Amino acid sequence: MSHQPRNRSAQLPAVHETSAGGLVIAGLDGPVGAEVAAIIGRCDARGRTLWSLPKGHVEQGERIEDAAAREIAEETGIHGEPLTLLGRTDYWFTADQHRVHKTVHHYLLRYAHGELSTDDHEVCAVAWVTLGELASTLIYPDEQRLALTAQQMIAIIRQDGVTALPPLPRTRPRRTPQTHSHARWVTTTEYGQCGSGQA
Repeated sequence: MSHQPRNRSAQLPAVHETSAGGLVIAGLDGPVGAEVAAIIGRCDARGRTLWSLPKGHVEQGERIEDAAAREIAEETGIHGEPLTLLGRTDYWFTADQHRVHKTVHHYLLRYAHGELSTDDHEVCAVAWVTLGELASTLIYPDEQRLALTAQQMIAIIRQDGVTALPPLPRTRPRRTPQTHSHARWVTTTEYGQCGSGQA
């Protein structure tokens, strides 16, 4: 009788992690079409710049929406005010002898102040990108979809104002610390896309 080898990753203990980030938009008070979003670039092993949304871990004692604003500021130099939830994504990856299930909460934020900066050691580039170029610039399909959702929400702001957006869900401060894993290779459960470096 032959026995099929078991998937080694399936035997690893699983942990669940929560991250937050999103899109901070400048130009909402300017002419239609002048809006730009701050995104980050991470360099892969081949030296290519892979563009994605800024995001990172929710720390103990921190609300998810506050973590999103903090992480965006740390990774881009841009401070923003959370307006509404864009959506959530999740994916699995293996790191540090664990299977990690990561859930990321993405927010739409209005630019408050700041200038682009690459002070974060995990980021090799930052840029303002027009909304028309945003989806095609981002590497991950789930984030491309969020970019399209952001365009729809900005159209609502232009037509009816910020108060017409879905209300910002208020979360409770995180009570416990969590692990801080980093993915080298990521497979999104929803879209089946592979990439590297999602935080």
